[in-house]
Amino acid sequence: MTTDFITFGCRLNTAETEIMRDHVVKAGLDQAVIINSCAVTAEATRQARQAIRRARREHPAAKIIVTGCAAQTDSGMFAAMPEVDLILGNEEKLKAESWTVEGPRTRVSDIMGVRGNAPPAIEKLTARTRAFLQVQNGCDHRCTFCIIPFGRGNSRSVGADDAVAQARTLTDAGYAELVLSGVDLTSWGADLAGGPKLGALVARLLREVPGLKRLRLSSIDSIEADPELIAVMGGEERVMPHLHLSLQAGDDMILKRMKRRHSRQQAVDFCGAMKGRRPDMVFGADLIAGFPTETAAMHENSLRLIDECSLTYCHIFPFSPRPGTPAALMPQVDKAVVKARAAALRKAGERRLQAFLASEVGATRDILIETEAMGRTAHFAMVKFAERVKPGSVVRARLIAAMSTHLEARLAA
Repeated sequence: MTTDFITFGCRLNTAETEIMRDHVVKAGLDQAVIINSCAVTAEATRQARQAIRRARREHPAAKIIVTGCAAQTDSGMFAAMPEVDLILGNEEKLKAESWTVEGPRTRVSDIMGVRGNAPPAIEKLTARTRAFLQVQNGCDHRCTFCIIPFGRGNSRSVGADDAVAQARTLTDAGYAELVLSGVDLTSWGADLAGGPKLGALVARLLREVPGLKRLRLSSIDSIEADPELIAVMGGEERVMPHLHLSLQAGDDMILKRMKRRHSRQQAVDFCGAMKGRRPDMVFGADLIAGFPTETAAMHENSLRLIDECSLTYCHIFPFSPRPGTPAALMPQVDKAVVKARAAALRKAGERRLQAFLASEVGATRDILIETEAMGRTAHFAMVKFAERVKPGSVVRARLIAAMSTHLEARLAA
């Protein structure tokens, strides 16, 4: 067998898998399965453990290496698994020497002591048609449900010069779309000299990388969006009209108990203001169902937020207590109630998505092709083709039908 990578979680993990892939190739490592884990929920950690056991059954002679956020936050759990040969922390996995030098089975340093953020450059992402441009890592906030700051460390920014250089490299390699990525993307620049804001970085990327056709932002915290960022998102066609927002809830008391930094009204106002600047803007959002102490009325506030913020893509997470977080110690909502509330939120989100897809029928759009039969519009809507199309290309197509989760299209004449 060759070396296999199994990646869980966020876009940042996806980008870091490509860095690791380059290190592994240069180190000549073979016969290995590398699991890049996620710790955002207890379920994500369970899935990583499941993948480890499956990898050992299917590849009994392979070296099993575990890294990522779950490895960082709970290395002892993985060390107790006989299937695991090596555990690397989030800092160690990005260092070339971790993949070539013999050492202890567990190599996990104190992530909170890491300063600076200059990951190795990525020249090409395997089997991907859009490239992830990592400009930030870590988080200085302490939301009560979240373990990620302890897996990623404090917020660290990539310098603007390095970000521009990496964007040029990826654009020159043929990527039509870059996704600006980070754990807490809108905190970019706070640790750099002069405290620049994300809006200045986005404007500079567009100005200094003229070959960049499409720039997409990963999840942002709307309360941290600076005026220049709002202006450039609202007025620059090369910035995709699609924002994924870290909202989490639509009730002010729950937001306070989560230690979020925005109010319900601020979220509604932000979405309204962006729609005012760019009417075709669509929003995605993370929402947690059944957070501790959530009442039926609080849940209804989150349900109504889906319409009031005009959400198109809803990522619904039923709350499950994450050991080591304050929320795990709060009064829990009954599991059956959590499940029912998550289902209600998903149903509302599906209704909004289907309405949006239906509204797109008849339009002609530029579509970034991901596979020979599928691509994404600028609004991130999935589009399927009857004819074969070239992955990585941007094609003009007419949207002819709306299904429950995607659009169907024909290439424009």
